[in-house]
Amino acid sequence: MRARARGRRGRRAAARAAYDVRYGRLQRSLSLLTAAGSAVTAAEIFLEHDRAGFGNRVMWWPVLLGPVGTAAGVAGWRSERSARTWLPLASAAIVANGLQGTYLHVRGIAQKPGGWRMARYNVELGPPLFAPLLMSMVGGMGLLASVLRRER
Repeated sequence: MRARARGRRGRRAAARAAYDVRYGRLQRSLSLLTAAGSAVTAAEIFLEHDRAGFGNRVMWWPVLLGPVGTAAGVAGWRSERSARTWLPLASAAIVANGLQGTYLHVRGIAQKPGGWRMARYNVELGPPLFAPLLMSMVGGMGLLASVLRRER
């Protein structure tokens, strides 16, 4: 008897989730994913930039924006008002910093011995070319969450 009730509850929850996705009601879910993505990305960035010795002060910016994105994502999950105010502000800053990081990583590869002439070697062993775009993607999720409708 209990197993059947759990099965019905599971099917109802799955149907509700499918309904929310179909009608663009993902604000809370994407806010929480933005928070988790910001935390994980900031930790990974800290480890990689620490390995490089934080040779440039700008390397601290994505590490410091990680907790901001995490806090804004959690606030957006809890409150629709925060999802419409704080989350887009934090997410826009994260996207802008990710694009700036992409520029700096491209420049860093160019400054390696051989530059872009030895692109295969320098892209592999130099600054990771696409890593800052991951940060921009996390910020993009937050921007998307801020314009979607809230789940019921």
